[in-house]
Amino acid sequence: MTDLSGITRRSFGAMALASTAAACAPRVPVTEVDLPKAEEFIEGYGPIDDAGYRLPGIPSEYLQGVNRRMSGFYNGEQEGNTLDVDPYAKFLYHVREDGRTTRYPVGVGRAGRSLRGTTTMRLKRKWPGWTPTQNMLRSEPEVYGDFRGGIPGGLRSPLGARALYLYRGSRDTFYRIHGTNDLESIGNSGSAGCIRMFNQDVIHLFEQIEVPMKVVIRSPEESLRVDPEYFGRGIELPPKIISADELLGPDAEALDRPPVFDDEESA
Repeated sequence: MTDLSGITRRSFGAMALASTAAACAPRVPVTEVDLPKAEEFIEGYGPIDDAGYRLPGIPSEYLQGVNRRMSGFYNGEQEGNTLDVDPYAKFLYHVREDGRTTRYPVGVGRAGRSLRGTTTMRLKRKWPGWTPTQNMLRSEPEVYGDFRGGIPGGLRSPLGARALYLYRGSRDTFYRIHGTNDLESIGNSGSAGCIRMFNQDVIHLFEQIEVPMKVVIRSPEESLRVDPEYFGRGIELPPKIISADELLGPDAEALDRPPVFDDEESA
């Protein structure tokens, strides 16, 4: 069995397909950084041991200003026990019954901005795998064909450490809120991708919520009405396509293994 505790930063980056969700293409690579010492990490963003993996901490350069987890009173328009996602200000709010909230920074893509209105989170998973949909295979076979068999849960999975699955009624929307190692994408927009979070944040959120849960995606009008100060926050990142070999080749497989859970349940 391969020991991942000593995995190199470059190998970890090559395996992490950070911006993809079930309705979105693998296009943005992981940003490689020189990781600071543990004592230099901002609270809540240090290294994490999870499911047999050692997740690196988030360097402070990606956590500047409002681009980090914060708690306070909620000033939005949704009721308690709701996830309120603002793809234009690049925030996700966990709204509690007592009127308080935890606000997380997110990254969004074209697909993430197209989803609006009320959905329900009916499923959540730890270290989920990813498989392109039939529609994706039909519409862009040159992008998705090599991934037809899917990518197993683990460090190579586009969905990161956790994923929340959004439904309308009983119908899967194929939109996800999920983790990522593409640090640069958080607080910004990409050409692809759904709603992405730092792995540290999506793990934190995962432990606070229960299935089912209401999830509201703000329209641009609501975003401007509620949070005009941060409307349009971030930049548009250029598209970059990761080759199948980086995720499915022998080197990638050799450096990955299935997650190890404390029990048989992954959610």
